[in-house]
Amino acid sequence: MFYHVKELQYDAKPERPDPVYAKKLQEILGGQFGEITVMMQYLFQGFNCRAEKKYRDMILDIGTEEIAHVEMIATMIAQLLDGAPAKEQENAAKDPVVEAVLGGMNPQHVIVSGLGATPTDSAGYPWNSRYTISSGNLLADFRANLNAESQGRLQVVRLYESTNDKGVRDMLSFLIARDTMHQNQWMAAIEELEQNQKAIVPSTFPQDLEKQEVSYSFYNFSEGTESEEGSWAHGKSMDGQGEFEYIAKPEAMGQIPELNPSPNYIHGTPKPGQMPPGTESAKYEQNMEQGPGPVN
Repeated sequence: MFYHVKELQYDAKPERPDPVYAKKLQEILGGQFGEITVMMQYLFQGFNCRAEKKYRDMILDIGTEEIAHVEMIATMIAQLLDGAPAKEQENAAKDPVVEAVLGGMNPQHVIVSGLGATPTDSAGYPWNSRYTISSGNLLADFRANLNAESQGRLQVVRLYESTNDKGVRDMLSFLIARDTMHQNQWMAAIEELEQNQKAIVPSTFPQDLEKQEVSYSFYNFSEGTESEEGSWAHGKSMDGQGEFEYIAKPEAMGQIPELNPSPNYIHGTPKPGQMPPGTESAKYEQNMEQGPGPVN
């Protein structure tokens, strides 16, 4: 059960309207790593959690907080859109480079949402549930969560640097701090899980069923050997189960692929003798009934 508290989690009060910046702010609302994504990702991970209760509770705690962040950013976008028609903002973009990049105000903020936020990214692309990850494997999911928070914090910091509005920066400063906590949270949870299971996902699959002779080989599949200098090329593997080795010139281990001809009814490219051209319809029907293989 959810309930709504009328006050925002933190202030969302810009100093002045700025519809062009409102367009940019859409990215951390409805973009791939925006607040709608992490909100839905964490909530579904929590709803579907079959592990210890502490993990379900923790995931739903942060998922519910992300609902509050969606509300904060939507409120900020709406205020940035106050009293500023698109044409005024386009005139304000005096710098031709800025105008070319930003393209002025998002016209959908007027036409579609009536000066309100939309569930889209900064380019107007609709938010997509395919951005979310909820696999049922907590270690895999928590690593995805850490990536989402890392990318999200990076984008918020870039937005912080691109405005001098003290009110906007104040709200973004809060979100940056919460992303700091969330990255630390997921790292702590990942470390805890790794202490109780293998670091490789899934840890429940017997390793003797995989081709273990290539489990810890780093293949040099590009020109140059600089990659050999990395810790991933020599020494103990990160899961503690093997030793990294560097393969400077990997050799092919498979066969030369050769596919069978397609059946007549597929109408692919015929091989010699498969379907002679200019065949009358009666003969054609007879050949089609024969199915795959050459036609006599």
